[in-house]
Amino acid sequence: MSARGEAAAGNPEPQKVRSGNADQGAAAGSANAAPEAAGSGRLAGVDAVRGLAVLGMFAVHVGPSPQPEGAGYVLVAADGRAPALFTLLAGFSLVLAQRGLDPAARPAGWTARYRPLLIRCAVMAVLGVFLASLWPGILVILAFFAVYFLAAEPFTRLSTPVLTAVAGVSVVAGPLLSFLLGPVFGYEASGRGLVPEAADLTSWSGLGTVLCELLLTGAYPLATYFPYILAGMALARVCDIRERSTALRMAVWGTAAAVAGYGSAWLATHVFGARERLLASIAVHHPDALTAADPVREVLRRQYGAVPSTSWDWLLVADPYSQTPPETLGNAGVGCALIGLCALAARHRLGARLLRPFTVLGAMALSAYVIHALVLAGPAHGAASWSAWLGFSTAALALTWAWQRTYADTPLRRGPLEHALRLATRPRGRGAAAR
Repeated sequence: MSARGEAAAGNPEPQKVRSGNADQGAAAGSANAAPEAAGSGRLAGVDAVRGLAVLGMFAVHVGPSPQPEGAGYVLVAADGRAPALFTLLAGFSLVLAQRGLDPAARPAGWTARYRPLLIRCAVMAVLGVFLASLWPGILVILAFFAVYFLAAEPFTRLSTPVLTAVAGVSVVAGPLLSFLLGPVFGYEASGRGLVPEAADLTSWSGLGTVLCELLLTGAYPLATYFPYILAGMALARVCDIRERSTALRMAVWGTAAAVAGYGSAWLATHVFGARERLLASIAVHHPDALTAADPVREVLRRQYGAVPSTSWDWLLVADPYSQTPPETLGNAGVGCALIGLCALAARHRLGARLLRPFTVLGAMALSAYVIHALVLAGPAHGAASWSAWLGFSTAALALTWAWQRTYADTPLRRGPLEHALRLATRPRGRGAAAR
């Protein structure tokens, strides 16, 4: 049964499926990376973070359920943060790619300027719908990334101060918009968190549902995930990670933001009574969840992450995939800190060597993501164990390393799907030089 079918039947989505949505950004992030993103120079640290996020994605998709004990903390750390990290990196890479262009070589005219963007978005959308229709046991985010890239275009023209201010406001405004408009579209207490599938595109009503999901009520809607794109763009504008002091500041700022986001949620729920008020709301709107070990987590699991619009206190939690201001701030802080730390490590020979496997994997994240989704739709469907995670991780690291070594001196070094996407979006005409 599809995710949509389970929701319609009133059945909560399995934990594996809900968690899976998170990571799809792996693919989209690498697809939007700068031309030299295959692990070289200033982008080595960025690709290394993306590679680590891919492994986090595998942990959520095929590892056991996250438990806050022993090795389970690895899964707890990955749960909910992988999709946010991929989305943040997509915005960060978007600015780095533009920064690497020679202003004199930038395309002129509407067709030359927007053709590559539209092709990239179309490919992401088609891949997303196709993979979701295979029902691999994860909620595929690629179609959402197509919307993110389209929406990001106007913001690339903003000045750095304005972009930074808009990013800051969006952290609160996006989740608030989702909370306020959910009831307008019939999603006050449940039903959010679905993804577009091919069957939805066969009718006008289905198309309307898809549009609503992509913008507001889906698993990774524009309203609550686009702030990560804007935050990544703003970070890339104000932080030159080639400078050691800047990378160090990113690590410090990111840590402070993470503590502020998650810490404020903990204070609100455990000190200022938000949890008790949420339990009272759950008793009215989700009474069957009260028998769960953690009723708040149970409601969020049924919501596929997005908070219901039954109590303002839902906006104060920071549970995985809750899509609230505290979670957004905390997740963005984790991403900022990781970029800074990996950029610092990549400055040294030993650090760069240790990061190299993750850098290569991160540069080919789109290929890694699509292949892993196909495997999950087939022989590994339903996998959920430490051995499955180790198997996926080892295979991805080994295969991407072998691919890069084999095709190191050719354009294919970027990865099979990355190279195909680059060919599809390459400018046409006399000025188009193949790399």
